[in-house]
Amino acid sequence: MSYQVLARKWRPRHFGELVGQEHVVRALTNALDHDRLHHAYLFTGTRGVGKTTLARILAKSLNCERGVSASPCGQCSACREIDEGRFADLLEVDAASRTKVDQTRELLENVPYAPVRGRYKVYLIDEVHMFSTSSFNALLKTLEEPPPHVKFLLATTDPQKVPVTVLSRCLQFNLRRLPLDQIRGQLEHVLKSEGVDYELPALARLARAADGSMRDGLSLMDQAIAFGGGVVREADVISMLGIVAQDRIQLLLQSLAEGDGGALLTQVAAMADLTPDFGSALQELLVLLYRVALLQALPGGVPGAEDPDPAVVELAARMTPEDVQLYYQIGLIGQRDLPLAPEPRSGFEMVLLRMLTFRPDGGEPAVAVPDQHAARPSPPEKLPTRPRPAAEPSPVASPGKAQPEPLSAGVPHPSDWHALVASLRLGGIASQLANHCEFVSWDGDTLRLRLDPASRHMQVVSSEQRLLQALQERLGAQTRLVISQQAPQGETPAQRQARQRADRREEAERSIQSDPIVQGLEEHFGARVMGGSIEPLED
Repeated sequence: MSYQVLARKWRPRHFGELVGQEHVVRALTNALDHDRLHHAYLFTGTRGVGKTTLARILAKSLNCERGVSASPCGQCSACREIDEGRFADLLEVDAASRTKVDQTRELLENVPYAPVRGRYKVYLIDEVHMFSTSSFNALLKTLEEPPPHVKFLLATTDPQKVPVTVLSRCLQFNLRRLPLDQIRGQLEHVLKSEGVDYELPALARLARAADGSMRDGLSLMDQAIAFGGGVVREADVISMLGIVAQDRIQLLLQSLAEGDGGALLTQVAAMADLTPDFGSALQELLVLLYRVALLQALPGGVPGAEDPDPAVVELAARMTPEDVQLYYQIGLIGQRDLPLAPEPRSGFEMVLLRMLTFRPDGGEPAVAVPDQHAARPSPPEKLPTRPRPAAEPSPVASPGKAQPEPLSAGVPHPSDWHALVASLRLGGIASQLANHCEFVSWDGDTLRLRLDPASRHMQVVSSEQRLLQALQERLGAQTRLVISQQAPQGETPAQRQARQRADRREEAERSIQSDPIVQGLEEHFGARVMGGSIEPLED
């Protein structure tokens, strides 16, 4: 017997075998079990999510010899013939190849006649949006009032092109893109059933490459099995798909964070030796930037999610939120323009050089822009790099060092930690670290702070170093910083800010509630102020 591809072999034959689309399965199951059947159904969604499969299962449920139900037997002649694609009363039509109105009229000529073998005559029209305007007009009247023995099952990937007059005559079900976990779980189930050895990271990469389509995932897995000689390994999948390893993407972002243009182009050259898909590499870079931005916005991590990757934590501490947002925007635009580049590598490099060159308004560019009136300099051997921050000084005092200078005028005393933090120019994790610390002591030389152990993830080397540099600019170059992890005894700047925001919100709610206009609306029209919907205006 000839080999059957996995996408066809594992095509669901019952509603229970369908992966995902629970909202559609539930509606169709209830309609079948309670005999509340519509005459026309429209299934929409991206490719490979189950539109045609659902339509065939529905046709089998309608024509099963044991009766109409959501659980066709799969054994009777009608069920077997539908599975094999040779049931006389299931007419599958590809609208892309029957766009002419004469072909549509010819198709509909047999609508009035009773089914040959089954209970219902089912018209399954795939990619219905490809019909011409005349074909849609020919379909409209029949679609609105078909004979009781006819059911129309329409499927499309582009419902926007379907006339509203057709949409209004159908029950529309939008099939969702499948999440990565569901695709990966189904791929693992198939491989176990087929007796194929595999690595879980390889399945995760295949699921991501499937882009929400189960059929694409199974087709890619077929290719991976052939590529790996009967096994599915992560290294083979990376090579097959042209994927860039995650550690290389992290190195790219590290070079961007450091402003090291030479290292950046060296990393791209090393990637080019592996003949990658640079569009996929840019997509992976955007995913990494998203994870960094998410960690900067939620330093404690997403509730219920796994602990963040230490490399991502380090990047979040090293980069400012403004840079991350700008890089992401440049990457999105570059992803759109990449197909227009002379070659993928040069387009990818130009996106990275834009990230390296441009800065948020008021920021300094990582690469210096020469003065147009200055003499033309000789070409540099490599792009200039940002200076790396100095190593963190040791808290142990060296003998014989000079006494620290007194505080400059206008600099808050460290004991007024709230005011001092407000005067520091910090961003990202370093700002979060300062706001979650509490002042302990200051002897004119060493500043001691207390950090709640629940916020210990903020105390990474880079964030503590940036905080120290900001303090040295305000308190003197000899300042040393010691942070101990203990429960705070007072109110940290972060807690004070949260309390002040809550107070302002309560004051705003009281002001709205006492407003005569609002009270009049409540009295005469039964209006009410929704709790939590009022936010004070920030100064």
